[in-house]
Amino acid sequence: MQNVTLNVQGMSCGHCVNSVEKSVGALAGVEQVKVNLADGLVDVAFDDAQVLLAQIKETIDDQGYEVE
Repeated sequence: MQNVTLNVQGMSCGHCVNSVEKSVGALAGVEQVKVNLADGLVDVAFDDAQVLLAQIKETIDDQGYEVE
């Protein structure tokens, strides 16, 4: 199990939080997603044998947010 904290730009409201949590949480191998809107951080716990960090970042990008 891997844990990573990503800096994500462009999130500004509850809808943003929900969008990121639902889309990333739907990926196979993702165990937990927590968004800290105030700090622009997304914590993800995932099984790197099932999903790559690049896939998680791409999923966030696809929602319209920028992962730094």
